[in-house]
Amino acid sequence: MSKFYITTAIPYASQKPHIGNTYEAIFTDAVARYHKLLGDDVYFLTGADEHGEKIERAAEKAGVSPQEFVDGITAALRHDWDVCMVEYDDFIRTTEPRHKDIVKRIFKKLYDQGDIYKSAYEGWYCVPDEAFHTESQVKKTPGGNLCPNCGRPVEWLKEEAYFFRLSAYAGRLAAHIEANPGFIQPDSRKNEMINGYIKPGLQDFCVSRTSFKWGVPVEFDPGHVMYVWVDALSNYITALGYDPDRDHGELFEKYWPCDVHVLGKDVLRFHTLYWPGILMALGVPLPGQVFGHPWFLMGSDKMSKSLGNVIHAPELVEKYGADCTRYYVLREMPFARDGSITRELFVSRCNADLANDLGNLASRSITMAEKYFQGTVAPSAVPQNEVLDLCASSRIKYKDAMDKLAMQQAVTEAMAPVVRANRFIDETMPWALAKDPEKAEDLIRVLYTLLETLRCASVTLYPVMPLAMGKLRAQLGLPEVPVWTEPAPAGFTVKRGGNLFPRIVLDEGE
Repeated sequence: MSKFYITTAIPYASQKPHIGNTYEAIFTDAVARYHKLLGDDVYFLTGADEHGEKIERAAEKAGVSPQEFVDGITAALRHDWDVCMVEYDDFIRTTEPRHKDIVKRIFKKLYDQGDIYKSAYEGWYCVPDEAFHTESQVKKTPGGNLCPNCGRPVEWLKEEAYFFRLSAYAGRLAAHIEANPGFIQPDSRKNEMINGYIKPGLQDFCVSRTSFKWGVPVEFDPGHVMYVWVDALSNYITALGYDPDRDHGELFEKYWPCDVHVLGKDVLRFHTLYWPGILMALGVPLPGQVFGHPWFLMGSDKMSKSLGNVIHAPELVEKYGADCTRYYVLREMPFARDGSITRELFVSRCNADLANDLGNLASRSITMAEKYFQGTVAPSAVPQNEVLDLCASSRIKYKDAMDKLAMQQAVTEAMAPVVRANRFIDETMPWALAKDPEKAEDLIRVLYTLLETLRCASVTLYPVMPLAMGKLRAQLGLPEVPVWTEPAPAGFTVKRGGNLFPRIVLDEGE
């Protein structure tokens, strides 16, 4: 058994999450479930980043304390994760004492050894992204300078601050990225980091602020609070019980280094340059991989509250179910390009793949097994045919895609035998075979092929749709939770259940 530690980035608790935020948690959950299928010892961490100027301003506008504000947002966040069947092992909040206490000690250690120093900052600052930008990085428009990441206005700031000496680790970072080609994925993101930041020369970055109070205080300099990049990024080790004095908790000793950090492409720079620099300074091994996933667009537009085009996951789950919601976002997000979501696309994909293909195959196959053989299908010899060959080859391709985090490709491979099996029904016409007693063994082999195809799909699609695949497996007479090494059974005893995927009707006006 191998250990597998995977994390989401911790979402910023400044507003209610939309489907793009929830996608990251669903994706990470599917990867975690896949590794559980393999028999790995999995630890899945998520959480919430609850400090910063943006939250302080939002709380003031709402007329509540910052803590009350983040309590509400984080509750909504956890609700979204829960309704989408995201099963995490721990949820870390940066306002928790277990996090803040360790972060204070991390900051002090870095300061004492000279990796953090006091200076002053003067430059452009994006409040929504909590990021500083140089004059050459901001986007200049007639209406003012804009953030190069989110396109919103930036503010000119000048204040005293502490800085992390990232420039001291530039050579080591460049060498690590070159020696570990899979460290940053996809490759296009790696090229952005190398060409956009490493080659021009890494700059030291700000790790404290004095213009707001909602943050972890710098205890040896009370006018400062820690800025996000030491505070929030450290969650990946504080949640495991990391100790700057090396008296680490059991979880840290067991699971670190992290195998995969899953995060949005907009925060890749901080996780592939800032975070590794901090870890190098602490003498802590670097994570195995940082995966920057694309964004979901609303049609062709970026999802934005101001544009009124935001979709929230609970709305989709309430109307269409968690399995359909998970299937759509995992099937429709490419590996390296932005995905698209509209209600029309959602309904079309789920009807085509789930109602027409998978649901229809299950209903027809199990109904025929009950009608023709009282539910028990056991051939005298396990058949070999094109459909079962495709099950075997698709399983190999699925595993390769999942290992590479190419989720869309993995889901496509998992569905390929299902599509082929539906054609196989039309080709073999089991209803005609059933009329000829001499074709009984042929009919058994056809139905076994269909049921075995469904069993294979119930394994590969389990990380994507755990509830529906659990129900399908129950209809196939199998344990609800599969394992990757599950052998093909000698026969099936099936029992018809409810329709797995009722056809969705798009309401007028949606």
